[in-house]
Amino acid sequence: MTILNRLLSGPKRYGELHRSVAGITEKMLTQQLRELEEDQIVERKIYPVVPPKVEYSFTESGKKLTDVFKALEIWGSNFQHRINPTLGNADHDKNCYSFKDESQLTELIERT
Repeated sequence: MTILNRLLSGPKRYGELHRSVAGITEKMLTQQLRELEEDQIVERKIYPVVPPKVEYSFTESGKKLTDVFKALEIWGSNFQHRINPTLGNADHDKNCYSFKDESQLTELIERT
């Protein structure tokens, strides 16, 4: 889920993903990306340049899961705040969400 969450904002290079996922080893990241490719959720694009450039992004099928990921993100944040109230009020803490604008978040909260 963490890898997919990072791809919500657009294509990412391997190094960007590795730096943004705390504690993941290169072996595990490579394995997870390969599995996501096999499941046709993520695609790997290789650019014919030197040095080699590779980007990972959602496939069309993967893009259809975006609302599911966002709903899980909201649920997880609310659950986390429920079990640890010292983290603040989940209804007002929008910093953890990967939405590009407030209207997307408000619309999704109303649907969930």
